[in-house]
Amino acid sequence: MDAAHWTGMTGAGIPTPRERLGSAAGALAFVALLLWLLVSGLGVRLHIMPNPSMQLVDFTLPPPPPPEPEKPPAPKPRAPKEEGKASPPNKTSRATEVATPVKTPLPQPIPAATIPAQGSDASSGSAPIAGPGTGSGGIGDGTGSGGRGDGAGGGGGTVLRLLEGDITGRDYPKAAARAGAQGTVGLRFTVGVNGRVTDCEVTRSSGNADLDATTCRLIQKRFRYAPSRDASGRPYADIVTGEQVWELYDRPDR
Repeated sequence: MDAAHWTGMTGAGIPTPRERLGSAAGALAFVALLLWLLVSGLGVRLHIMPNPSMQLVDFTLPPPPPPEPEKPPAPKPRAPKEEGKASPPNKTSRATEVATPVKTPLPQPIPAATIPAQGSDASSGSAPIAGPGTGSGGIGDGTGSGGRGDGAGGGGGTVLRLLEGDITGRDYPKAAARAGAQGTVGLRFTVGVNGRVTDCEVTRSSGNADLDATTCRLIQKRFRYAPSRDASGRPYADIVTGEQVWELYDRPDR
């Protein structure tokens, strides 16, 4: 076959695109015409319902109720007032009994020492008279620059003088008394410018520790002196050496 014949057959058998478009348009127009006729002839009106979700509703909210008045807070219960506690009982005081110091009888005169001054008065030490039991008559008056003329001082001043203080039989240590301990305590102590005793030490033991310790303890606690004074009247510290005799007249039964 030649080319002219083949081309002619193609154009006669298949519609062209323009022809197909025209056919479709005509069919649509026909359908639209039928619908119009049906609607117009039957008198049916189409109502388009709005979408309920798109409907606007006007809501008027009622005014809010007035606020409730604030209730006053309930009064807190008052805590009971603390009543005053009773005051402690009054302290009763009793005056300390002060015994008038017993004056020790003056010992008999003692000859002045023939040895030059050794730092202690010739009248210091124990008295030559037997003491009445455990009394303090054996305590010496110490050294000093007193005007007695037989001491180690230079004269013109005053020697220390015992104002108060004593050791009696009631001070005897019970343990020492039960053991029948007796003896003489040699001692040495200082009298300050205020007349008080300090630095008491035992220079010779009685053989019983209770007797030794009690002697120094009572002397420091009880004894008060008028201090030694120099020629100008100024007080100064002084050293006293002496003895304390502890004796038992009636030894208690053990």
